[in-house]
Amino acid sequence: MSGHSKWATTKHKKAALDSKRGKLFAKLIKNVEVAARTGGPDPDGNPTLYDAITKARKNSVPIDNIERARKRGGGLEAGGADWQTIMYEGYAPGGVAVLIECLTDNRNRAASEVRVALTRNGGSLADPGSVSYMFNRKGVVLVPKGSLSEDDVLMAVLDAGAEEVNDLGDNFEVVSEASDLIPVRKALQDAGIDYESAEMSFMPTLNVPLDEDGARKVFKLIDALEDSDDVQNVWANFDVSDDVMEKLDV
Repeated sequence: MSGHSKWATTKHKKAALDSKRGKLFAKLIKNVEVAARTGGPDPDGNPTLYDAITKARKNSVPIDNIERARKRGGGLEAGGADWQTIMYEGYAPGGVAVLIECLTDNRNRAASEVRVALTRNGGSLADPGSVSYMFNRKGVVLVPKGSLSEDDVLMAVLDAGAEEVNDLGDNFEVVSEASDLIPVRKALQDAGIDYESAEMSFMPTLNVPLDEDGARKVFKLIDALEDSDDVQNVWANFDVSDDVMEKLDV
C-alpha cells in the first residue's frame, strides 16, 4: 500500500470539512476554469472538464460557482484569469523529493511562496529535472469501497488499461497510464461503479520510508505549500506505515 496515497486521500476528506474548505473550493473551481479554457466549455466533448466538474460537485462546490467558472474559462462570460501552470521541484526533510504544481496568474508570487514554504520547513528548491525523473505521470481514479471488492473493481477496469488497483482503506485507487485515464473512468461508469475523482497524478518510482518524526516534518512542509493559493497539487516520494499514520492521527 502507498502510504502517501492513503495520507493524501485522508487529508483531502478532512479538507472538505475543516477550515481549508474555502481553499479547496478555490482550487477545484480554478481546475474547472482552466479545463474549459484548454478544451472548450462543453463537458461532453471535453473529458478533462467533465472530470473537473465531477470532482468539484462531489466536494460540494456550489453548482452556480462551477457554472460560472466553466463559462469564464470557455469565453462565454467575462472575467477569466490568465492562469499558467508551473512545476517546481524540491526536497523535503529526509531527502524526500517533491513536485509542486502551481496554477497562477503571477509567476513571481508563486515562485516566492513556494521558496518560502520550502526553506522555512527544512526543504529546498531543486534544479529543473533533478526531481521529476523520480516520478511517472499516471491516471488515478479513486473509487469509494462501499460494498465493492477489489476483484469487482479489477474486473471492470482490466480491459480498459488499468495497471493496478490499490486498497487505501475507505477507497480503491485505480492506476493507469495517463493516456488510459478516460477509458478506465468510462469502464467504471459502464459497470455502474461510482468514483470519487479521476485525474492525472505523478507517482514516485521509488519511495523514501519515514518514521514518525520524519513524517511529521514532511507533512508540515506539504501543509505549508498547500496553504498557498497558487499551489494546486503537491506530490512527494515518501512512504509511511499504517502504524506511523495512526500515531500522527491523519
